[in-house]
Amino acid sequence: MANVALPRTDIAGLVRGAALPVAILLLVLLMVVPIPAAVLDIFFIMNITISLAVLMVALNAQKPLDFSAFPSVLLFATLFRLSLNVASTRVVLVHGHEGEAAAGQVIEAFGTFLIGGDYVVGLFVFAILVIINMIVVTKGAGRVSEVSARFTLDALPGKQMAIDADLNAGLLTPEEAKARRVEVATEADFYGSMDGSSKFVKGDAIAGLLILAANIIGGLILGPVSHGMSIGDAAHNYVLLAIGDALVAQIPSLMLSIAAATIVTRVTSSMDLAGQIGSQFGSAKTWTPVAAILALLGVMPGMPHLIILPAAAAAGFAAWKMRQAALRPIVPEIIAAEPIDLSRISWDEVADSIQINLDIGYGLVPLVDERRGSPLMGRITGVRRQLSKELGFVVPQVRVRDDINLAPYTYRIVVGGVVIGEDTVSPDEMLALDTGQAVGGLHGKPVKDPTFGLDATWIAPGDADSATGAGYLVVDPGTVVATHLNHLLGTNAAELLGPDEVQSLLDQLKERAANLVAALSPAPVPLTTLTQVLRGLLAEGIALKEFRRIAAAIAVAAQKTLDAEEIIELIRPDLGPLIIQKLCGVREPLRVMTLEGQLEGLLGQAIRSDPSRRHTIEPDLGRRIVEALQRAAQPLVAEAKPFALVVQPAIRLAIRKLVKTCMPDTPVMSFFEVPEDKSVEVVAVIGAPGALPA
Repeated sequence: MANVALPRTDIAGLVRGAALPVAILLLVLLMVVPIPAAVLDIFFIMNITISLAVLMVALNAQKPLDFSAFPSVLLFATLFRLSLNVASTRVVLVHGHEGEAAAGQVIEAFGTFLIGGDYVVGLFVFAILVIINMIVVTKGAGRVSEVSARFTLDALPGKQMAIDADLNAGLLTPEEAKARRVEVATEADFYGSMDGSSKFVKGDAIAGLLILAANIIGGLILGPVSHGMSIGDAAHNYVLLAIGDALVAQIPSLMLSIAAATIVTRVTSSMDLAGQIGSQFGSAKTWTPVAAILALLGVMPGMPHLIILPAAAAAGFAAWKMRQAALRPIVPEIIAAEPIDLSRISWDEVADSIQINLDIGYGLVPLVDERRGSPLMGRITGVRRQLSKELGFVVPQVRVRDDINLAPYTYRIVVGGVVIGEDTVSPDEMLALDTGQAVGGLHGKPVKDPTFGLDATWIAPGDADSATGAGYLVVDPGTVVATHLNHLLGTNAAELLGPDEVQSLLDQLKERAANLVAALSPAPVPLTTLTQVLRGLLAEGIALKEFRRIAAAIAVAAQKTLDAEEIIELIRPDLGPLIIQKLCGVREPLRVMTLEGQLEGLLGQAIRSDPSRRHTIEPDLGRRIVEALQRAAQPLVAEAKPFALVVQPAIRLAIRKLVKTCMPDTPVMSFFEVPEDKSVEVVAVIGAPGALPA
């Protein structure tokens, strides 16, 4: 039978999978199997190397989750160090009578060179290190871990709600939302683990004290009893080696404690810790008072003038440089342009081919700077992707550009050269929205949410967790802009569809239904007419996802007329199920309002006698009809119950034009558009002119 070789990837996976169990087994063996002093030296250096590497990773992490494996790393590093303590204790007690080099070169170096061979000095140095480790670093990090874990768990429901809101608004794809949920769960697990991991460090410091005591007491007993040494010689050898062993373990332990404290006190930022500290200390307001106080101390009698005054001068120089940098004007980068032929002007200089523009003031430029980790550009892509899925065609690209004519923190949304929305955001703050579940007020600038009109407050980023815990939905400025963009593009979907997009729809449909496309366009329906029809459907909230069904209905209607409005009225009965599926469930009745028969007859007669075919209603009568509709709709709107206004086919278009300005989200349907098998609940009947309010 031929040998079957495992693929290289499988072998690598087996090695990676077996590495951790083998390492744990080696740690156990390290405790029970005698280790030569030379091998012990290698392990000690390895322990110091691992501790340094962990500390560097912690210092360079931009957010705590960048080192999410830290609790497990801390556990294994602590076990490794304790195993080394057990192995080194065995070597010290067994070979300590042989001299200072008996336990290896590393322990000898820490016991002689670092403390000058004086074990009394060594005891004090070790005691100071233990105090720093246990009482200062470890205790503080443990408290921070405990508080962080509590606040993270309290904020978990609010963060999940924010993810769901972004997903529903189209700011996130399902895959991105899933990744965000995993990140939130990982964050909660991480801080919970860190709360317990701090106990490892504290226990390790206590174990170091006990092991030092065991080494000293054991050496003072074994030296005279087993090896005939005097008390002085035994104390010199064993105590010196015990202190060297304790120091070689305590210094890596201190580095891991600092790494743990760094991780739990880290604030999420696009910079590492060094860059974050440098940016926050780089202010002349900080160093000017420092220089003044140092100079005052330097001129006081009895002070070390030669040390303090140079420090004051250095602080003053730093303050001066920072002030000069702050006052230096920002010179825009000048890019050399190619020579322009003034005799020729291209269309690119006078025409703007971009359909959707997001104009921003200069103060909002950091929101679109991907180098700083700003997610707005990715969210805009998410908005386009989600809208494209909902509308049934590819939404045109959104161009983001800075506009010097706008206020610094203002943004403007432009579609087809027309401004459809404008608002202001605070780039350095968070927006807390009151969704009706918030408790208590917030300290900040009260505003109205630009998308939904909810009461909101701009708050400092540091207050975000407390606001989330109080029931507010907290979002960043980029989310505010992206949500507003998503809402406005959805309500202006008809303006996004042009002949090019319609041709793309036809090309896609041709791959699945070539005969249908051949019967539809360019004959008998011109591309311009087809575009008008589809835009008319979008304007009334009918998506183009079922374009095959829509195209088939248009092909039939085109045999009777090529007028876009008439085609729309002819195909709407075929699209009735698509229209009502957003208004009610399969088993729910369709809530409708209707017009009283006499009023419908009056309106129908007026429209038939209008030779201009503009489908308009006399202004005073139209006003009274709208007021009656708004009063009848108030209870349904308050309860968030969708409904439709159902009228005779002859007056549907006129009624739609009447109500679209004041009730744009209310579908206006004809009786023929309601499927025969659909149950209907009439919630209001708008009366004849005499019954309408004056």
